Amino acid sequence: MTFAELLDRIGGMGRFQVFHVALLVTPLLLTGSHNLLQNFSAAIPDHRCRVRWAGNASERWANRTETLALEEDLLWIALPRDATGKPEKCLRFVTPHWHLLGTNASRNGTPAVTADTEPCRDGWVYDRSVFTNTIITEWDLVCGLRTRRQMAQSIYMGGVLVGALVFGTLADRVGRKAVLSWSYLQMAVSGVCTAFSPSFTAYCVFRFLVGMALSGVFLNCNSLVLEWVPTKVRTVAGTVVGYSATTGQIILPGLAYALPDWRWLQFAASMPFFAFFVYSWWFAESARWLVLSGKVEKAVEVLKKVARFNGKKEEGEKLTSEILKSNMQKEMALAQTSYTLVSLARTPTIRRISCCISSVWFATSFAYYGLAMDLQNFGFNIYLIQVAFGSIDIPAKLGSAVGMSYIGRRTTQASSVILAGLAILANIFVPPDLRTLRTSLAVLGKGCLASSFNCLYLYTGELYPTVIRQTGMGLGSTLARVGGIVAPMVRMTGSTSHTFLRSSMAPPRSCLESPPSSCRRHSTCLFQIPLKKLRADIIQSKPSLPRAKSRFCSRNWITRCLKMVDTVKRVKWDTDWKPSCLTGLP
Repeated sequence: MTFAELLDRIGGMGRFQVFHVALLVTPLLLTGSHNLLQNFSAAIPDHRCRVRWAGNASERWANRTETLALEEDLLWIALPRDATGKPEKCLRFVTPHWHLLGTNASRNGTPAVTADTEPCRDGWVYDRSVFTNTIITEWDLVCGLRTRRQMAQSIYMGGVLVGALVFGTLADRVGRKAVLSWSYLQMAVSGVCTAFSPSFTAYCVFRFLVGMALSGVFLNCNSLVLEWVPTKVRTVAGTVVGYSATTGQIILPGLAYALPDWRWLQFAASMPFFAFFVYSWWFAESARWLVLSGKVEKAVEVLKKVARFNGKKEEGEKLTSEILKSNMQKEMALAQTSYTLVSLARTPTIRRISCCISSVWFATSFAYYGLAMDLQNFGFNIYLIQVAFGSIDIPAKLGSAVGMSYIGRRTTQASSVILAGLAILANIFVPPDLRTLRTSLAVLGKGCLASSFNCLYLYTGELYPTVIRQTGMGLGSTLARVGGIVAPMVRMTGSTSHTFLRSSMAPPRSCLESPPSSCRRHSTCLFQIPLKKLRADIIQSKPSLPRAKSRFCSRNWITRCLKMVDTVKRVKWDTDWKPSCLTGLP
């Protein structure tokens, strides 16, 4: 009897599981918001140089109630104009050009004088009609300091990467529950400290800690959900987890609209984690982890409590340490074997699969965050754009699940990234004044990238043998975090480059990586065989791969597939492993 069958005996998807999943997924509503919080907390309002000799007239620029001819004249003679006729954001005249008042130049054009300019030495005046206060307005992160905005996001994503490495390892050593509780506390404390940051440096440090905690929350929430529900409903549970994070993206603009000051927004998004920390002490530790860690008596105690909660007290009383050990001998034996990243490069076949699938992870995350963190450049209401970007994930994840079931993983994966690349690439050729079309293409691209993440979580797990599956998933997820770190950095370079270069940095990676050629050729050989027959062939060391009927399954590739079979012929297939096709989170 497997552990999944044991769960069915003590209630299956009973009251405990429903209550347990509900409490675990609630915090994910806010973790989804934290990923994209800087779209609002670091929004860039319209701004211009402060004119020191213009007196109080310049201070009324942001909130004036009537048109003042005097102020317009002062700005006209104090600030040079850009190509669109608007005041330059980073330059001003050294001295007022009074003679411009007597010219016949149109006020919608540009002044004839372009000399004698200087940077904004006295600061900036910001339009606070939409955002009353952001980190941009508070620390003047514009003009020469504008790249610090992207740097802050990269630092946050670096925290997400470090958190995945640190808390993932700790969860295997000290347990999911303890690490999850600590992650809630760190998320709450670091988030509140971020809201009270006295400087940009402190802000970046606390955001890094928030990113670390976010990884700990998601990884352990996902583990506790999937390890406590029966295999047959694991997909449904994973769907709830995935859509909780998506819902957080939709909630974020409403929260930001109600709290236009970035400090209050950060505070409101962090305070609930104190409550999550308090009730997390009533969570049940993963019984599977307890057994694999040698704490069998504790596992029996936890399972008996779950059985009583589910109304299966009699079944729970029958459980003993000996029964639990005998039922999980195979899993305990597999847990004694450790594998490293070197295992992903020992054979040519596994090596090519690792390189291919990891590059797709990187490209998908790179393009996803390149789009999701660039909402202001679309020229529409940023709150509505965020709602659209969050909502598109719902049909995208559902569509990818249907596609993987009916047309296959490979086709769905390739189609997702190809369409994403084409949609983003097409924006280069769309005129800037067609804002609706540009935004629609971006939303479509973001949805396709969300679909790609969905496919990757399932497809990656199926391409790797059981014994190195988690190692392969860890490598892919790590490359995805690296993509999230690099995306803002590319925007740092793109912010000073030509528009065409800035727009075309993300799409080529999606387009070039879209056909996972190596994975396609390997999986064509293996996945043409029914799964039961493939399992039997591997166990018996008598593989019967299909004959070479196409260029994707030549004799050369069959030989490589045979080598891969040789490397996994002693694998005991984990029948409990059934990843959700809707938990693909960027």
